[in-house]
Amino acid sequence: MSLTKMAIVAGLGLALVACEGAGPKQGVGTVVGAVGGGVAGAQFGRGQGQLIATAAGALLGAFLGGEVGKSLDRADRLSMERTTQQTLERTPTGQASEWRNPDSGNSGTVTPTRTYQKASGEQCREFTQTVSVGGKSEQAYGTACRQPDGTWKIVSG
Repeated sequence: MSLTKMAIVAGLGLALVACEGAGPKQGVGTVVGAVGGGVAGAQFGRGQGQLIATAAGALLGAFLGGEVGKSLDRADRLSMERTTQQTLERTPTGQASEWRNPDSGNSGTVTPTRTYQKASGEQCREFTQTVSVGGKSEQAYGTACRQPDGTWKIVSG
């Protein structure tokens, strides 16, 4: 990602964190979401279109990251990340895996929906993910690809 695009993503993320009432978890979630969304958005288009996609991805990622971050604590996120990695590695398409934090009561599922191989040989999986906090559930869709070290990296969400 070019320096200009990284500056746009960082600026959008910091501006959104500065919103009144954002707590530390929400702030971290907003910045992480903005960066992830900006990186994903930068994969599309060329020139001005790519800048617009980067900015749109950063805004969407910041919003989603802030919403999740405002409600999930570190233990929730670790449980969700561990379950996501294990599910992408071992779970058949269409089968859901659950995570639950008994201390917070927050929970979620990860369900692989499609597995494919890119022309480059990279193995990827599309998935849905739900997060339930305080009786409210949110659902997201994403794609992750296996990295050379064997871990799965979310490449779009």
